[in-house]
Amino acid sequence: MTDDESTNPLAETPVATDTVGLLEGIASTRSIRRYRNEPVPDDVLRDICFAASRAPTGSNRQPFRLIVLTDGPIAAEAKRLVAEAASRIWQAKRRSDGYEGGRSSEDGSPKARMARSMDEHIASLATVPALILPVLLRYREPTETEGSSIYPAVQNLLLAARGLGYGGVVAMWHLPVELELRTLLQIPDDALLAATVTVGKPVGGHGPVRRRPLDHFVFDGPWGSTPAWAVDPPNTRHTSAGPPSTARRNGSGDDS
Repeated sequence: MTDDESTNPLAETPVATDTVGLLEGIASTRSIRRYRNEPVPDDVLRDICFAASRAPTGSNRQPFRLIVLTDGPIAAEAKRLVAEAASRIWQAKRRSDGYEGGRSSEDGSPKARMARSMDEHIASLATVPALILPVLLRYREPTETEGSSIYPAVQNLLLAARGLGYGGVVAMWHLPVELELRTLLQIPDDALLAATVTVGKPVGGHGPVRRRPLDHFVFDGPWGSTPAWAVDPPNTRHTSAGPPSTARRNGSGDDS
């Protein structure tokens, strides 16, 4: 135990009791993009990062780190960089993915709701309660599978946030300003800046998560062969897959 740990009351504070069961949490951990204007308490940050630290990694090397940015000049500058990059990416995506005009202009359409949510998310990124940057410390040349040693930690973090009444979303807003962030935060050159994660107290509620039906995902042998047990529980709500079309990848000819 370090001196800091011996004087920090959190060292004597157990992880909080979560508010939902594990399976319920999985089924209701939505992407939360709108947050109340209030900080994430230290004990919550501790608990969600602790959950992230329990994630599996290849050979148990645990080669990831979490840069947690809340307040102060460095955090403010990092949030500003991410917010400006996100604004550029979202405006281009609005045009390329059909979020402007047509059905997307109908107030009740799913695409219109998504566009409004994204607009609010982008507008508030510079003052988001917590910006978390997961970083993978590479111990070999980059591989296609290296994300398996960091993205489970990100999911653990989001599930823990859900269990404590908070929420978050994973994005790649950092990409256009990665060099600036590396310099600002002194991230090693050979490390992978894997994502941007925002966390806060939700405006609105959680879940349920809507996805394609279970038989869309599960095969029990040859590609496209779905087992009889791959049926959704009662009252499951569905949604279509987002762009681009995945019909040619999943064996289904209907992607509506």
